[in-house]
Amino acid sequence: MAQNTFAVTGNLVDIIGKRIYPAEVTVVDGRIKTINPLPAADSALPLHYLLPGFIDSHVHVESSMLVPSEFAKLAVVHGTVGTISDPHEIANVCGMEGVEFMIENGKKVNFKFNFGAPSCVPATVFETAGAALNSDDVRALLEKDEVLYLSEMMNFPGVLFKDAEVMKKIAHAHELGKPVDGHAPGLMGEKAKQYIDAGISTDHECFTAAEALDKLQYGMKILIREGSAAKNFEALIDLMHEHYAMMMFCSDDKHPDSLAVGHINQLCARAVAKGIDVFKVLQAACVNPVEHYKMKVGLLKAGDAADFIVAEDLTNFNILQTYINGELVAENGKSFIESVDVTAINQFDCNEITIDQLSIAVDEYPNEDGKIPVMEALDGQLITNRLMLEGKTVDKTLVSDVANDILKMVVVNRYHNAPVAKCFIRNFGLKHGALASSVAHDSHNIVAVGCDDESLMKAINLVIKEQGGVSAVSANKEMVLGLPVAGLMSANDGYKVADAYTAIDNMTKQDLGSTLMAPFMTLSFMALLVIPHLKLSDKGLFDGDKFEFVK
Repeated sequence: MAQNTFAVTGNLVDIIGKRIYPAEVTVVDGRIKTINPLPAADSALPLHYLLPGFIDSHVHVESSMLVPSEFAKLAVVHGTVGTISDPHEIANVCGMEGVEFMIENGKKVNFKFNFGAPSCVPATVFETAGAALNSDDVRALLEKDEVLYLSEMMNFPGVLFKDAEVMKKIAHAHELGKPVDGHAPGLMGEKAKQYIDAGISTDHECFTAAEALDKLQYGMKILIREGSAAKNFEALIDLMHEHYAMMMFCSDDKHPDSLAVGHINQLCARAVAKGIDVFKVLQAACVNPVEHYKMKVGLLKAGDAADFIVAEDLTNFNILQTYINGELVAENGKSFIESVDVTAINQFDCNEITIDQLSIAVDEYPNEDGKIPVMEALDGQLITNRLMLEGKTVDKTLVSDVANDILKMVVVNRYHNAPVAKCFIRNFGLKHGALASSVAHDSHNIVAVGCDDESLMKAINLVIKEQGGVSAVSANKEMVLGLPVAGLMSANDGYKVADAYTAIDNMTKQDLGSTLMAPFMTLSFMALLVIPHLKLSDKGLFDGDKFEFVK
């Protein structure tokens, strides 16, 4: 059989050696055969740069609203060749079957997905999820070659108090030689040290430089996260000057419209613009994840898999070509990854709601001296504030106070019929209408916010009719993007999904008046109980500091 051989020339970026030199890279049957330096004086040499492909070191593919094969189609255009992917979202909905779905769908395309074993399913006992994974399930996943690590250990109180099931999961990972990812927002000092000493190696939740430095000193690796909702780049990037060997880039959660525009390449460009040495930036973007997670991804060395990219320059990181296993998978903004057939899996079993289910009697809702607890959403952050404000009442019921931006928010159990949980939230900025989503971390019940109960009901029922999705409703317009795969993802062409999401996102801002950068992404985290300070589950309003329901 004839060998598949080709060569690519350009300025080769030797990240570890911290040098750039003209070279010819010869690829034979998907692997790099030779790297030959070329005369620097050769005026015929192209000016572009050859470097290893980018890695997203922590991402929930489900949050792109795309199945893995479609996520890959968009990501390769920006030079991403692999991910460290936590299938935690679909595991909360469909359990082991969901994780298997992600692995098998990812195998259908030429892209290096590396999945983790979800460590916290369900995330808490204070919400209704569709599945549970115990320590035996986690071990079964960790024994798979495709599963490289134990996904983010969000239950840091369980680590600190040495919960038996939590410690078993960590022990299984260590026994199998696989790293454990962390998730401990705000944890510092002795408690952070105790958490790290349990064998937890990374954290992507630091939102201040002081917190990141504290964890770095105890040997933890810090991921700089810049997603569609949580944005910590500005707070952490200056640490890369000194701590680049212990840092990586990640998106965590990235919506399809954002992924269509850029990925890790954007973070590299921003870091270089901040004055960070380009070799340090590229070590964090390309090398550190591969080495930490023992990924089977080439690093542009002879004998490696031919996973590399051609960049126009080392400032904007416009990607001209992306190669994976020696195959050209993207060129000049065009992806060559084809869509694949997908058989959807899901778990969705609730009836459409009625308007009376959304009413809140004044005497039913918690209050202190006539003031009610109100969640405050923070743009670009997952944490929320707890405010005590005066509620607006009509006929002995609490209603949205649009003038003061205090809106009703509800969570509807999507797994079976149950009472609707309700609260109030500030900072969404809606002037009328409502939006709803079945992407609601971590249990993915239906979360909705709105200016009036009729709009809320319509938005929620649009999602239920689609068996999952995101919706927006105004007085004269309704839009819904169906997500029939686990109520989280679409199997349609990724660029079409991105366009549809852009349209509905524009409606929430232009027609409904939301002032948030990413209203749906922000909404999806308002039920995430493991992030302080006030959140809403399908079972009620939750105090993330006391870890108990608000009474």
